This record gives sequence, C-alpha cells and structure tokens, in this order.
Amino acid sequence: MAQKQEYGASQIEVLEGLKPVRLRPGMYIGSTGPAGLHHLVYEIVDNSVDEALAGYCKNITVSIEPDNSIIVSDDGRGMPVDIHPKMGIPAVEVIHTQLHAGGKFGGGGYKVSGGLHGVGASVVNALSTHMVVQVRRDHKVYEQEYFKGERSTELKVVGEYKTGKTGSRTQFWPDPEIFDETVYDYETLQRRLREMAFLNKGLSIDLTDKRVSPQRKDHFCFEGGIKEFVDYLNKNKEAINPTVFYYEAEKKGYSVEVALQYTDRYSENIVSFANNIHTNEGGFHEVGFKSSLTRTLNDYAKKNKFIKDNDSPLQGDDVREGLTAIVSVKLTNPQFEGQTKAKLGNAEVKGFVETNTSEQLTYFLEENPKQAKLIIDKCLKAQRAREAARKAREITRKSSVLETTSLPGKLADCSEKDPALSEIFLVEGDSAGGSAKQGRDRKRQAVLPLRGKILNVEKARLDRVLSSDEIKNMITAFGCNIGNEFDLDKLRYHKIIIMTDADVDGAHIRTLLLTFFFRYMKPLIEQGYVYAAQPPLFRVKQGKQIWYTYSDAEQDKLLAELKEKGGNNKIEIQRYKGLGEMDFTQLWETTMDYNSRTLIRITMDDAQAADEIFTTLMGDKVPPRKAFIEENARYVKNLDI
Repeated sequence: MAQKQEYGASQIEVLEGLKPVRLRPGMYIGSTGPAGLHHLVYEIVDNSVDEALAGYCKNITVSIEPDNSIIVSDDGRGMPVDIHPKMGIPAVEVIHTQLHAGGKFGGGGYKVSGGLHGVGASVVNALSTHMVVQVRRDHKVYEQEYFKGERSTELKVVGEYKTGKTGSRTQFWPDPEIFDETVYDYETLQRRLREMAFLNKGLSIDLTDKRVSPQRKDHFCFEGGIKEFVDYLNKNKEAINPTVFYYEAEKKGYSVEVALQYTDRYSENIVSFANNIHTNEGGFHEVGFKSSLTRTLNDYAKKNKFIKDNDSPLQGDDVREGLTAIVSVKLTNPQFEGQTKAKLGNAEVKGFVETNTSEQLTYFLEENPKQAKLIIDKCLKAQRAREAARKAREITRKSSVLETTSLPGKLADCSEKDPALSEIFLVEGDSAGGSAKQGRDRKRQAVLPLRGKILNVEKARLDRVLSSDEIKNMITAFGCNIGNEFDLDKLRYHKIIIMTDADVDGAHIRTLLLTFFFRYMKPLIEQGYVYAAQPPLFRVKQGKQIWYTYSDAEQDKLLAELKEKGGNNKIEIQRYKGLGEMDFTQLWETTMDYNSRTLIRITMDDAQAADEIFTTLMGDKVPPRKAFIEENARYVKNLDI
C-alpha cells in the first residue's frame, strides 16, 4: 500500500512577497519567451503613460543599454517617497516589493489606467537580477536598489535640484535564470512604443538603442493621435475617402476616440483598445462601433437613394470591406475578460460608442457628399462581390472542397485523431515535402507540400481565393473552413507549422501564408496554433561529430570553439540553401524532432507586422517598396543571386 501522507496546516505553504512571481512567472507576464521579456518594458512604460493620462507627464524615454538593461524615464510627478501608513516603509518600496500595490484601486491615484492589477513594477522587479529606481521629487533625487525583488538598499537621497522637472527613472536587468533569452529586439519595442504614442496624442516617447554604433533612435509624438494612426496603417494603400473620419466624445467615467478610412483593399482592419490595452478579441466597444457603422451607412444610402426600397440592405461584411479603423476607449473601471485582457466586458460601453459614432458619422457623410458617395459605392461593390462569393461557395461545395470528408491527395495525414496531439507541416516544394513525409512521425505529424507561392489574398476577393488549389488544399486539410464560416472546434491540428527555406523566397511564402491566416483564419493566430519552423543554416562536421547551427552568429561561435580546441583539421561545412538539400534524416533531426527542434509561435503582433511589410513589398505603390529595400539593404549578410 502507498505510504500515507499527512495533510494539515503544516503542509500549506505560504509564498510571501514576490516569491510567487519567480516561481510562476507565466501567470504574470504570459511566458518566459520573447513576449514575456518585452512585456517587462511595457509594464514600466505603462506606469509612465498612466501619469500622462492623469495629466502630469509629457515625455517618456526608453533606452536599451549596452549591457542589455533597460532604462525608462518620465517627467511625471515622481513616485511617492513618504512612509506608507500601513506598511511603515517608503511608498516607492511598497510599489516595487508588494504585489497588488499601486494608485489604481480607487484610492484616487489614477482615474484611468491600463495597469489593472497593480502588479507591474513589482513583477518586473521580481524577474530582474537588479533594479535601480530614482525619483525626482520635492527638489531631491531619491534612489533605491533591489536584487531579485528584494530591497538591497534603503531609500536614500543622492542629490538635489533647484530647477528642472520631477519624474521617475527605472533601470532593470532581466534575469537569465527566468527568461529563455535576455536580448531585446528593437523593432518589437519600436512597434509598441509607436502605438502608445498614437493612442495618447501629444505624448512624446523616445527610444534609443545604445548597443549599436551609431546609436539607433526613434522619436514618436503624434498631435493627431489615432487619426495619424490610420494614416500610418494606410500609408501604402490607396484611400477611398481622402479625409480620415475622426471624432472624440466623453461623459463622466468614459471617453471614446474613433478614426476610420476606407481603402481599395478587400479586407477589414479594425483595431480596438481600452485604456491603451489592445483588445484583440474585441468587446462591447467594438460591437457598438460595428453595429453603428452598418446602421448609419444603410440609413444614409437609403435616404440618398443609393439603395432602393426593395433592395437588400448592406450587411456588416459589406460596410467593413477595405476599412481601416481605430476604436479607443478609456474608462474608470474597465472589466477585461480573461487574464490576457483581450476583450472588454463593460456592457454599458456599447451604447455609448454606438450613439456617438452614429451621430458623428452622419455629420461627416452629410458634410462630405463626394466622399460619402465613394464610400457607399465601395460598400455596394462589396455587396455584389459577397453575392458572387456566396455563389462561388455553393459551386465549390458541390465540387466537395468546403464540405468534404476526402482529404487532399498531396496530404500525408497522421493517424492521431486528437487535434491537441496532432500537427501539420506546410512545406515549401515537393522535394522538401518528400523528405518531410519520409522523416516524420507518422502517428502525430501530417505533411502538406505547397507548390510555389500561394495567392496574394490581399488583392483578391473571396470568390478568387476559393479558386486557388493551394488554398483549397489547406482549407480542406485543416477542416475548420474560413471567414464567417470558420469553426475552431473542427480544426484537425493544434500546431500548424510553416516550414520554408531560410532565404528570400521562403520568407515571401511565409508572409503570404501569414497574410492568408490573418485575413481569413485569424483565430488560428489568436489561439497560438500557428508556428514557424527553424531549419538550420549550416551543417558542420569534424571527424564523426556533427553540429547544426541556425544563425551566422551561432556558426561563428562554433567555428571559433572548434579552432581553439584543435584547429581546422577535417572540418567540413555545408551551407543549406533550401530544405530540399537535406535528406529525411537530417530534416527530422534538425527541424521536426520534438526533442531538439525550435519552433517560433506566431502572435498577432507578428502577423500584423508581416501584413504591414507585405503591403509595402507587394502593394501597388513603388516608392515605399524602394524606401524599404534601401533602408534594410545594409542588414544583408548573405545574398544568393
């Protein structure tokens, strides 16, 4: 019999202070991968933005230091340094060493805040090896240091100032014992900080990378706020209505900003925020906006005889085709659904946004009749195309593409029936597809070879999308349909792995696939089911030993180590230009084996960035493409011609 274990009060462990954060970091920052690492920066920046929302901060600076630490400074009021009445220690120490401590719980510190739980600064402190906080307040400069979440020095005065601004400065070093990698990516921070500047008009944010020479710098400040955000998102697209529609409104406890513009594209791009948090799963603010948009455009079209009495009204899909819109609300007591804060749950926001959008959009249409006509024409064309797509779907169904039990002939399916245990590799080319089919685990791994580049869905409506053989094969293999008929419960694989060559063509195919998923199967990305495989760049052999390296830096490091140990005798180097150069054993060992492979999970941020780049590279405008190539040519190391 199993030995009985006692279960009493002595078996209940109480984790005090910040120990729970270090024990279960994923509960607080989502992951210990790149997303979690960059989340540390956002938490500190969010505190400075809260000062801006309260009307006390105008400038925020973020710098990546040469040792890969981060410094965030602002010119807000400066964190309080007086003794906390209950804790008996300085308030700044409470903020950095106690969970759920801050000015965001109804105590009057902040009326509007993105930091809902008050865990930001303390979590960053807990997950850093070292943190130094400086506060400029009351003509004195205060400083305190921490080590892995614990106070390492008392709060002390390190200087004084007679003139100048108040504010806070935080420097932290992410803990390599916690994070898989502690090297910050400039572009990732750049995207988020630019977004924050758009959402808070007039707020100045500076980003500097001191790891490179010359230093890389960006300055973000947008007096037009989200109106300029729409301009930015549409910079490489042709606008239908030249004037971006914008309004802002507020009442006690709420404010809303909406900006929108139609383009000649076929997909919608509605991005919503609540208290500066990207609500990528929408919520009541987005529902209110969408319903208002549909009703208002229908009312205007009927009133002005664009739609006759007996005609079918415009539907939601019709009025959102080609639309780029930002919906940003700020409210005192936000209710977010789920730990990720991905969906706004305040039902009362729906009516507030709906009423104001209808009123302001009606004014815009009546005051700009030429632009209104262009918008309605765009919607009516979308309506006709939707009818054509419906007929195309019916024809497609009859030919057993969308409602079929037979799988594509090219698909080598797996025997596992549980989607959670199954994965499918989308492989570039028949040659690599053949190797993948031979080397795979037939129980859990399916392989679908793709021939060449798939259709550019950015420039095609649904009826043409459904005529693409490669896209039809993916739709059938996945089993979950697309667009409005997408059903996540019918998905046959919970890992969809894009496996392309590590060259320009491979990156192009990967971007085309991501754009297709982003436009027609967005929940796949939102739920974390899409991945990119990481095939090696080099195979190094010395004697009987073999190594695979996945970057130029890793290759240089390996060769230096081998040279130090025993010179260059018998070192053989193979540079892979494509997956087809590997036999099935090598492909399994390097890219498909569960125990040794590296997969990159695609997030919504990745998809949006890929979509932006794709619009630049594959769009109709030549100048942005030329500028992109000129800007990035300096980063090219190996060019295959």
